Amino acid sequence: MKALTDEQRARWERDGFLALPGFATPAACDALIARARALVDGFEPGEVASIFSTTDQALATDAYFLGSGDAIRFFFEPGAFDAEGRLRQPKALSINKIGHALHDLDPAFDAFSRAPALAALARELGLSDPRLMQSMYIFKQPHIGGEVVCHQDSTFLYTDPPSVLGFWFALEDATIQNGAMWALPGGHEAALRSRFVRAGEGRVRTEVIDPTPWPAARPENGFVPLEASKGTLILLHGLLPHLSGANTSDRSRHAYSLHVVEGRAAYPADNWLQRDPATPARGFAPAGG
Repeated sequence: MKALTDEQRARWERDGFLALPGFATPAACDALIARARALVDGFEPGEVASIFSTTDQALATDAYFLGSGDAIRFFFEPGAFDAEGRLRQPKALSINKIGHALHDLDPAFDAFSRAPALAALARELGLSDPRLMQSMYIFKQPHIGGEVVCHQDSTFLYTDPPSVLGFWFALEDATIQNGAMWALPGGHEAALRSRFVRAGEGRVRTEVIDPTPWPAARPENGFVPLEASKGTLILLHGLLPHLSGANTSDRSRHAYSLHVVEGRAAYPADNWLQRDPATPARGFAPAGG
């Protein structure tokens, strides 16, 4: 049995994204939300206050961030701190995201990420040996949830040939008001614009391939909002230009994002996200399965 209908497959190939409402049950969404909150409750920052920013990540990057490819780590919103470096609000309302190996290291996220239905989608969309490379729990906090600038996922998880496939789950309703994603339908037909790579000595840089700027994310430029009800799965092609605005509303926009790559494709050593050779990226089968 096919994972997608012919009409859904046609929309995917035309647009480079596909929304599947009701893919995850409300109970499954609530369970991930509760688990993420428990992880944050148990997180003691100490001297670690790593900030995640897509507008200036080269400056915000640190060893804590670069070592997160096979770990569970916590990253703050840029607007979480005051001028003296103190949190402006409680810790639970200050975290931008948790990443980047929830799918391997936390039982709840492992089970959710390795559902047979996701494996079927990955294979139907062309991955013969899908490997789960990266996962992120994204809080999009009320009032301070930072923007995610226009990008292609292959910039950050490059393979040769390009193969990354994104699974993005709305764990709460995502609206224009609280920072829903926007995408450029058909934009996946264009080439990769840049790569985010390691530059040695704990540094990263953006390797520009095509300096042409993305058009402003407005309807007149072809962008469309990807508003999504709780439980919706949005599939994202690795070359699709997409973004999300800042959340200045009083409602959070929790989401879970999982990125899968083709295991038979080359994964360069200069990709920013690396794993210890002892813990390589695995497929959808449970550990030991």
